[in-house]
Amino acid sequence: MQDFSEALRLRGKRIAFVPTMGYLHDGHLRLMEEGKKRGDCLVTSIYVNPTQFGPDEDLDKYPRDFERDERLSRDAGVDVIFYPSSSQMYPEQYHTYVTVEDITTNLCGLTRPTHFRGVATVCAKLFNIIKPHVTVFGRKDFQQLAVIKRMVADLNMDIEVIGIPTVREPDGLAMSSRNAYLKEGEREAALSLSRSLRRAADLYNQGERDAGVILQEVKGFIEGHPGTKIDYVKICDVETMADVESVEGERSVLALAVWVGTPRLIDNYVFGETI
Repeated sequence: MQDFSEALRLRGKRIAFVPTMGYLHDGHLRLMEEGKKRGDCLVTSIYVNPTQFGPDEDLDKYPRDFERDERLSRDAGVDVIFYPSSSQMYPEQYHTYVTVEDITTNLCGLTRPTHFRGVATVCAKLFNIIKPHVTVFGRKDFQQLAVIKRMVADLNMDIEVIGIPTVREPDGLAMSSRNAYLKEGEREAALSLSRSLRRAADLYNQGERDAGVILQEVKGFIEGHPGTKIDYVKICDVETMADVESVEGERSVLALAVWVGTPRLIDNYVFGETI
């Protein structure tokens, strides 16, 4: 992979990269579509990264279907799939990790304290292997995007990081590989996430700026749906991920994580934007 990328760079070609954990959906394909516009060669990785899963999380159960992913990638115009094994990514005696401080301590970092260390580490490794000029991420994982941008800036990586708006199902549910876990009858509860964001947007558009008032409305709406359990619902600064008391348009993000039965789903809304 490194030799291939270096040869492209020596020829003056631009490499676009979309990292994934596979089990592709239309959200991933939208990232690939954007990557295709931004580079001469589009590379995607398919790798379920063990270091970003906690000990009691769904690493072993995470959905996998490489043949389907390969077909969808080809149809999306991907030129190269990088499909490493864990023994290649984390060989024996592996001891090096990347930690991005401060912005990883809130939101998902509260209940998944090692998650972003794993994300930053695997992305740093993938960037070093694939050598992209530009990389494309989805904004559904808003904190993850902020972490990658911070790491790239702090470590002087010569990579452009692009964030693409969340791709949704026709009923509004944010696309996620974990949606496959939803059992019959849980869809309505899962829709409480996107619908609560719209209620927050309505309050904001009506002039509400008190974060506490908006959070109370959002939490109450989600908790009114049987089968939901809130991990967090917070309003934060879009760059620092620190809690805010007053909402500023396009500077504040409402981020939430909710268990709907077994799957833990996330979603977000940047105030002042369209949802």
